[in-house]
Amino acid sequence: MLRPSPAPAPALRSVLAALGSPSAVREARTPALRTAQGPLSPELPLPVHVLASAEHTGARPGQRPAPPAGPLPSHTRLTGWRFLVRDGERAIAAADTMLTPDGWAFSHFFEGPYVLATERALMRAEALATPYQPRLLSVPELYMLTLWLHADTAADGASTEPGAADLLVPLAPAPPGIAADRPYRMADLLPVIRTRRTPPPLLGSAATATA
Repeated sequence: MLRPSPAPAPALRSVLAALGSPSAVREARTPALRTAQGPLSPELPLPVHVLASAEHTGARPGQRPAPPAGPLPSHTRLTGWRFLVRDGERAIAAADTMLTPDGWAFSHFFEGPYVLATERALMRAEALATPYQPRLLSVPELYMLTLWLHADTAADGASTEPGAADLLVPLAPAPPGIAADRPYRMADLLPVIRTRRTPPPLLGSAATATA
């Protein structure tokens, strides 16, 4: 079952204002929004977190970051809130918001495979016996997006600390070799992600030197 964290009220208001603006909908690169017949509603708000790249973990170019002290790294940051935009019973697009100096503001609409994949993953997670707080975790270097099921359902959605009981569900399309639409223990999938997104050591570096 899912226990989502409430989105900031200004973020929701900014999306409602954008949906109520004919020019914003008309100018969006989302044909589904422009041709929708019924009223559009933003639902299922999810905090979007990004897994920090290697340069933000203290590693030098060509050097693999040091293993974290604990089983899970905490190098994540909140970048926005995403709302699924429904036309009747189905999600046809998504709306992203971002934090500005003046607070939360509408960013853009988009559509594509991640919209349906997110909705599908949320429906499956809702059927789980264990309660989770749904989030999104993005890995830009791998063009990868996952549904992050956070076990601490009382946590603020903006908190960035992963937990040992958390799950990650890669959304389709997932990188080659990583199965989409199935839950992984975060402690199992994060090492795979770290290995794939870290460039190999530079030739001649200490990491490649031999005795």
